[in-house]
Amino acid sequence: MKEATQETPVEEASLALRKLKTNIGLYLKGKEDVIDQEITCFIASGHLLLEDLPGVGKTTLAYCLAKSIDCGFSRIQFTSDLLPSDVIGVSIYDESVREFVFKHGPVFANIVLADEINRTTPKTQSSLLEVMDRGKVSVDGQTYAVGEPFMVVATQNPVDFEGTFPLPESQMDRFLMRLHMGYPDYNSEIDILRNSYFRYESIQLEPVLTADEIVRLQECVKGIYLEESVVAFILNIVTATRGESQLKAGVSTRAALGLKVASQATALMRGRDFVLPEDVLSVVEPVLIHRLSLKKPVADAMEERLMISDLLSRMVDNIPRPT
Repeated sequence: MKEATQETPVEEASLALRKLKTNIGLYLKGKEDVIDQEITCFIASGHLLLEDLPGVGKTTLAYCLAKSIDCGFSRIQFTSDLLPSDVIGVSIYDESVREFVFKHGPVFANIVLADEINRTTPKTQSSLLEVMDRGKVSVDGQTYAVGEPFMVVATQNPVDFEGTFPLPESQMDRFLMRLHMGYPDYNSEIDILRNSYFRYESIQLEPVLTADEIVRLQECVKGIYLEESVVAFILNIVTATRGESQLKAGVSTRAALGLKVASQATALMRGRDFVLPEDVLSVVEPVLIHRLSLKKPVADAMEERLMISDLLSRMVDNIPRPT
């Protein structure tokens, strides 16, 4: 009798990731590449910024990811009157124990949906800086961990929209990836119209992975092999942005590390335990584009993003590929 072959950790991870992608795709039609990038960002232990016009599925994408995993989830609707304490929590005096007790805010969840993050003031936006960087919240001299895994999925409308507050560069740099949804293709939109739903409560998805399994996947990403020539390729891309005369400044070392881990996560998504140059190229734009701005800004933010995308593509094309 033929012995059953035992799956390798990478094969097990690849199977789990395919299940997750399939589950999300039950409700989000025609967006396989966006789903891939969202999962890649999650297993790379990063935070995700979804920027696009209203009504193209940004919130649905985040909600479907949260519903597909058996973990804590919270949604924060960012508005102009939202306070930092509404996000991270507040210390309240408890008469029964005669001391201040910290009441956790909605940021204490595994997946936090920051909906329309650029509709709130910079002060409230900045309340997420520490927790996005360290996975911890400091209040009144005390530090509280939010647990693992932890991911902020923020949605925002283009900054040209009335009543928006553009995110500062320091906060943009905290997001590992920025994705553009775009409109669905014709056949996918026909499917959406046939199976229409307007409330998120109508999305009936069963969890296919646990929080502990996601943590193990994140650990698996760290072990994906990077050959020295691929590491040099990543650094050459980063260095090219720093020498481009049309850009205000190049990307940071945090961005270089982000490009590395996103490439490792992409390789795992594709069922490999080593990174190829193609893995790096597939995440260059989502990892770097939101960290770059033109010296001569354009009036329309969407147009500026397209110009930076084209500039980034031409820079990368001029860098020799590792063989």
